[in-house]
Amino acid sequence: MSFKYKLKRILLLGISLVMIAMVLGGCSKFSDTGAYSEFKGNISFDNEITGRLSEDFGYEIKDLQSNLSVKEDIKPLNNKTLGWGILRSPDNKPPKADPGAPELLSKYGGFYLGDTSKKEVYLTFDEGYENGYTPKILDVLRDNNVKAVFFITGPYLKGHQDLVTRMVEEGHEVGNHTINHPSLPEVDDKRIEEEILGLDKIFNEIFGKHMTYLRPPKGEFSERTLSISQRLGYTNLFWSFAYEDWHRDRVRGPDYAKNIVMRNIHNGAIILLHAVSKDNAEALDSIIKSARENGYEFGNINNLCKKAP
Repeated sequence: MSFKYKLKRILLLGISLVMIAMVLGGCSKFSDTGAYSEFKGNISFDNEITGRLSEDFGYEIKDLQSNLSVKEDIKPLNNKTLGWGILRSPDNKPPKADPGAPELLSKYGGFYLGDTSKKEVYLTFDEGYENGYTPKILDVLRDNNVKAVFFITGPYLKGHQDLVTRMVEEGHEVGNHTINHPSLPEVDDKRIEEEILGLDKIFNEIFGKHMTYLRPPKGEFSERTLSISQRLGYTNLFWSFAYEDWHRDRVRGPDYAKNIVMRNIHNGAIILLHAVSKDNAEALDSIIKSARENGYEFGNINNLCKKAP
């Protein structure tokens, strides 16, 4: 074996080791986009609104219908910040969404509700940061043969690749919650693309697949952001049930979590739970079993979205 051939083998081996380290470590990849250059570490849910709901509360959206029929090439799309809001209904009936919001969401291929004629529900979890409960959540889902959607941020993928690997290997869907969790209507088009596609690029390089579902941070959106994310190939996935479950210092017990979910479960429910909640982690097994005892089944979100026209 010649010296030149040996040297070539050594150089190729060195390059391969560097590439493997990049994929496994992820550090160098998190500087590929402008959004990652502003990476701030753990995401704060201090201003989260995705669960700020009660039985008698709903956001009111005004002046929404006026822009629904405007052609995109004639007038810029409305960028008024809208907060996803639903008014819970009694007797396990589907909630009422803000006037015009379901039509706007449907126009851009999004979902917040499944088939209300079937007792089928869908579990989704938001993962801004890890609070130690996701392994238990994954164990419960595995033991009960339930598939869920986990919406992750940039810091989560960077710091907890082992858990994201479990999600992928155990058949769950990993959704896009953006890199830095900004309110999308507040940033320009370029930043939206960086926040969404930047996270997807790294996910794809590690796992060899792309994300297809987007959950807008803080539940804030506009017609403009729905249009942009759809053009980027994403399905916006909102929810028909959530509650205030992201505060780590408000532990109310698993019975509280179970009762509020079961009181509001309904046909076609897309359930949002924050994985940082100890209550949710401890109640999940009981929630799943109680739902099934009441005739509900847990569906796969991909089957729901494939049925869309």
